[in-house]
Amino acid sequence: MTRMQHSSPKKNRLVSAIQAGKSISQATEITEIPYRTAKKIWDRFQKTGSTKNRQCSGRPPKVTKRMHREVVRLAVKDRKMPFQEIGNLVELHLSTTTVGEHLAEEDLHRRVARTVPFLKPGQKQKRLAWAREHGGQDWEKVIWSDECYMYLGDTKGWVWITRRPEEEWDEGCLIPKFQQSTICVMVWGCIMKGKKGLLVVLEYPGGKGGGMNAKRYIEQVLEGKLEEFYEDMRSDRDRVVFQQDGALSHTAKSTKKWLHDHGITLFPHPPSSPDISPIECVWCELKRLVRAREHPPTSTEELIAAVKEAWDTIVVEDIDKYVNRMDDIVDAVLKAKGGHTKY
Repeated sequence: MTRMQHSSPKKNRLVSAIQAGKSISQATEITEIPYRTAKKIWDRFQKTGSTKNRQCSGRPPKVTKRMHREVVRLAVKDRKMPFQEIGNLVELHLSTTTVGEHLAEEDLHRRVARTVPFLKPGQKQKRLAWAREHGGQDWEKVIWSDECYMYLGDTKGWVWITRRPEEEWDEGCLIPKFQQSTICVMVWGCIMKGKKGLLVVLEYPGGKGGGMNAKRYIEQVLEGKLEEFYEDMRSDRDRVVFQQDGALSHTAKSTKKWLHDHGITLFPHPPSSPDISPIECVWCELKRLVRAREHPPTSTEELIAAVKEAWDTIVVEDIDKYVNRMDDIVDAVLKAKGGHTKY
């Protein structure tokens, strides 16, 4: 009589169901494992912490220790390599399932890779210097600002890599991202701790010479919009500073002159560092709200209306949540020596 063999993932689902509060009988209905077998699996897990069967005598395993090490080496060398390709490169041409089982023994699993800005060595040094300078900063006095591109149908594809749980932010497990094109709507916004600032839909003709330049930035953002908000916050909180990134329209001589003439103090922002600005998380929330609409926008006008409605929905408590972790972000940049952080 041939015994039915149950896969490791199936047995793991059984254990997970019992750990979640299900009885063994209920777990057997979910996993379609017979009750007696399920009870043995659960008893074995309680004794050994594993659902694997004990090693039996007889024919030695197909995959040797050397082949196991080769599978792990290939997976770590090229994180994006599919399991099927790894199996084909090993001596016995292992199946995808076998490769996955051996990598799981080393806690290596397929995960969606985090997408981050590409950082040059010099940019890492600037990030590190920023973190060293601003430990203990009074974050209540910083106005965080940024532009955000909103697209029609901005769902992006995923890149899968093989990694351990603690390797999520290791350099070899990250995917650099670069600026996108085909902008549909561009908005500017600002926030402070305890305060949701303004949202401005930027207007520019596009094409050659029709992008967001210093003149348009001054006219549409700084004059009236930011100036009024800055004065209100300065009256309320005494001395405040204004953060903006290194976009060309921000660093132009005319922009710097306008800020200087109006007594607006700048707060430094290292290049390619969205993880150290809490407004980036607000943008993520804004995009999530727009994507979650029952009827997604299908035109630029509908997209603008959806963005404004989503901005009105964001609450100050969410903004404070992101600003309150700035000290943790500084520590994370220091720990990463200027590299990427989980934020």
